[in-house]
Amino acid sequence: MITNGQGPGSDDGADEEVSGLGASPAGEETSGDDGGQALAGQFMGFGALLRRWRKNAGVNQLPVARALDMGERTYRKIERGAIPPRLSRAQCEALATLLNLDRDERHALVLHNIGSGLVPPSGTGQHELQQALRLLIDRQMPSPAYLCDRHWNILGFNTAMAEWWPWVMEPGANLIRWALTAPEARAQYQDWDKHASAYVKILKFAQATKKEDDAELRRLIEEVKKDPDVRHVWETEQAMGETRDGHVFRMNVPALNWETVEVVSHVLYPASMPDCRFVVITWVEGNEDDEERDALGGTRNAWAATTANQDDVATAQRHAENRAAEDAATRWRREAAALASRAVVATAEEAAAQAGTNGVPLPAISRVLGPDAQLTLAPDKRTVVWAMEEATGCWSVTHVSPATVIARVPRQALEGACLAEMHQLVRAALPADPAAATARIGQLLHERDTEQRVLRDVLQEIKQSDTGEPDVRETGQQH
Repeated sequence: MITNGQGPGSDDGADEEVSGLGASPAGEETSGDDGGQALAGQFMGFGALLRRWRKNAGVNQLPVARALDMGERTYRKIERGAIPPRLSRAQCEALATLLNLDRDERHALVLHNIGSGLVPPSGTGQHELQQALRLLIDRQMPSPAYLCDRHWNILGFNTAMAEWWPWVMEPGANLIRWALTAPEARAQYQDWDKHASAYVKILKFAQATKKEDDAELRRLIEEVKKDPDVRHVWETEQAMGETRDGHVFRMNVPALNWETVEVVSHVLYPASMPDCRFVVITWVEGNEDDEERDALGGTRNAWAATTANQDDVATAQRHAENRAAEDAATRWRREAAALASRAVVATAEEAAAQAGTNGVPLPAISRVLGPDAQLTLAPDKRTVVWAMEEATGCWSVTHVSPATVIARVPRQALEGACLAEMHQLVRAALPADPAAATARIGQLLHERDTEQRVLRDVLQEIKQSDTGEPDVRETGQQH
């Protein structure tokens, strides 16, 4: 496979790429934004691949830019190292045909454009943040990097990750399932039994830190324990471990002709997706003959002896709560900005479409709130698209919170279809997590009970002051 235009440890074509920059045909590379002689190392990553393929095919930049349906200036920047938008399948085919790419080159082209895929966790509707995370994953090249959810399902990965470990491209790819049950994992991890213990520790830690029944975690554990070797590790390993952050270990990588490499695992938590893990695998050079010290100078496989206790479990729970609180605060600021925005569209259908593919029409509540109103619940965004027809062919659209709509609906109108739609609004206004929603409902009910008790007391006081009767409670206290 091809990574960044050359294999590990090779420098084929490096001199050609640097020394030939200032003397290309027709002054192509020295005009416009390229600004003459380029610096060594200026061309790298996907841009280096494009440049080499184009040079080999004897094609100028303009035809390639046209094949990709982009401007020539934009294409120049990509060759110089800018991260391009992901190319579509049609663009990849057009490029491969124009540059007459062979099978391996086509494979590299596809990897560079599907390898950065990012599948958002369920209920996440933050397109801009997903785009930003995809960019971060891609920018880790040439280090393999991926994003997984709290159950270790792979959500996104870069090209290096896909080349070193192609299993991440499979539907339903899951790190722990692969590491513990896939035959190739046992061949690629050196000292697989130690790694199996590390992943079992992680599963046990996840079990200890969950606050409610986690059906997906339970299914994952049951699935991996079907393997006799994993079941033996599960029954004999009593320790726990939170993550593999900082672990230094050796792997045999098929994409590198089964070369043994030493890597470091870095685990981080994105603020925008606090339940997810962003992982970068860094290839480090160590002394292959030193079995006592790893590439960072530490004791070889020291991580195998680490364990977590109940204090670590409590700390992890607090950190998870803090990350969730920070995410909620960030989300509120984003929502506030979105709620303040207003758009104008031509039709009611265009307005409803802003609620997304899962949009839920609210016709009964719309009729209650006005003859020209059209409300559509956007469950993924937890907002309501409130559209008003201001004139023929002119609909004003505002995104509001479900609580705003709930407050505007007259209580006497809550019956039949209107009541059913109100149920949907109230659920959308509550936290998505069932346990958190249940806790919030309990809090609201307590607050309402307190309000009603105070109102009854005040009502009683008013009635007694009007009739001149003594307060029964005061009279009782005197006795």
